[in-house]
Amino acid sequence: MNKYLPACKIVTTHGVRGEMKALPLCDGADFLKKCKRLFAKADGSGEVAVQSVRAQGNMALLCLAGVEDMDAARRQVGRTYYFAKADIRLPKGRYFVDDLLGCTIRDAADGRVYGTLTGVDCPAAQDIYTVTDAAGGEHAFPAVPEFVKKIDMDVREILVSPIPGMFDEAVNGDAD
Repeated sequence: MNKYLPACKIVTTHGVRGEMKALPLCDGADFLKKCKRLFAKADGSGEVAVQSVRAQGNMALLCLAGVEDMDAARRQVGRTYYFAKADIRLPKGRYFVDDLLGCTIRDAADGRVYGTLTGVDCPAAQDIYTVTDAAGGEHAFPAVPEFVKKIDMDVREILVSPIPGMFDEAVNGDAD
């Protein structure tokens, strides 16, 4: 599990006072507003204070300390900034995708292991979990309370109640 996760990527400048338009690589501008600092590198180096964040459509307008004019902002275009997971308090029952990846998927009723969580997609209202079984087959299901019964980060395990067929045939058509 990483200590630093991607927060945003600077895509262009905005105005002449150093404000930048950023593509959020997290839950959006509202999430970025919680960040008091960002980091220029994924290892936590290059700390910079966040001065302001505001939403503009699906983008964020971002002001960082030390970026005070258009020329300084232009030098940031293309750069990805990271946040420290330790700086963010998630609401109860919410998890970073990075923390969920690698968790064992186990049947809540009989303890059967279906595989490991290897992907989380967010195409619509709910996330879609991708589970890779021991044979390499992939299985996908929506991460809704009807299927996901408990997430236990202490043992890195997700208990599920699947419907018949959910783990019987792989998504890519490779049945075991």
